[in-house]
Amino acid sequence: QIQLEESGGDSVQAGGSLKLTCAASGSTNSAWVMGWFRQRPGQEREAVAALHRDGRPLYGASVAGRVTISKDSAKNWLYLQMNSLNPDDTAMYYCAAATKQLLWTSLNVNDYKYWGRGTQVTVTS
Repeated sequence: QIQLEESGGDSVQAGGSLKLTCAASGSTNSAWVMGWFRQRPGQEREAVAALHRDGRPLYGASVAGRVTISKDSAKNWLYLQMNSLNPDDTAMYYCAAATKQLLWTSLNVNDYKYWGRGTQVTVTS
């Protein structure tokens, strides 16, 4: 099993930046892909970014160019740097881990087995 805990969510003004952190523990070596997703009230969970174990990132269309996913392998931490935030980025942000064998960097929410509880990001205009 993998345990995930997100942090770094905050309320920021439009145009600002935030860096989210996901602390992973447990059988982290079993993760093929780690990802960030977000969910707005009443909407489905949306992929933000993912990082394959071999280092390949992939970004969701709505955030491409504004976010960067990275990791600290020594700490088993996953990061999401978000810039040029706008009110549409307001959501609960979740960290997730996919343990099924994946040869590609997946943004499919159904590929992810383990989820954190989320961290709230609010962007005000």
